[in-house]
Amino acid sequence: MSDRNIGRVQELAQKYYARQDATGWFEELYSLAEGDIGAIPWAKLTVNPHLADWLEQNRIKGQGRTALVIGCGLGDDAEALANFDFEVTAFDVSHSAIAWCNRRFPNSSVNYLRDDLLQPQVLVGKKFDFVLEAYTIQALPADIRIQAIANIPRFLAPDGKLLVICRGREIDEPANELPYPLTKTELAYFEELGLQQVSFEECGDSQVRRFRIVYTK
Repeated sequence: MSDRNIGRVQELAQKYYARQDATGWFEELYSLAEGDIGAIPWAKLTVNPHLADWLEQNRIKGQGRTALVIGCGLGDDAEALANFDFEVTAFDVSHSAIAWCNRRFPNSSVNYLRDDLLQPQVLVGKKFDFVLEAYTIQALPADIRIQAIANIPRFLAPDGKLLVICRGREIDEPANELPYPLTKTELAYFEELGLQQVSFEECGDSQVRRFRIVYTK
């Protein structure tokens, strides 16, 4: 994000945080964009490179297995998984983001739907062989993240895999503005919830530190 975009998104998010609404700002951001990609700071209209790299390195083949994309945004990661032969469901808290996905990919095999990671309704009880969480948790304030993390393993089928991609930081480093980098201590909560860490990589660059972690259930 540019400094200008960071400031605009931070201001919008803080407005909703003050109302005790941690996610309502996503809908306002997408709806006010009115189809302007430039208004969505993280929209690149391409698959997350850290997902693409992982899929290629590990020679992943969906072969009809089910996959879930959390906080799908404009759908590029979901489409990438569909191209690897997964049966993909993708959700976002924003109605406008989901409508945008359906306009971008009218013939897609992906099932795009609106749901809330903090209080899922449509997806309650659904289990998936593969779950992708990329950059959603880091968009939530600290007091809400544990609730989000706690809900994610519930989507995993037995022996399913969870791939988490996020910005990273040390516990003594500040995280005062969006996107909030996560610490290894916060991510360790996945293991407290019963998941097993399969791999941990740092995949960022000199400017942005990123973690890429695989868990299994």
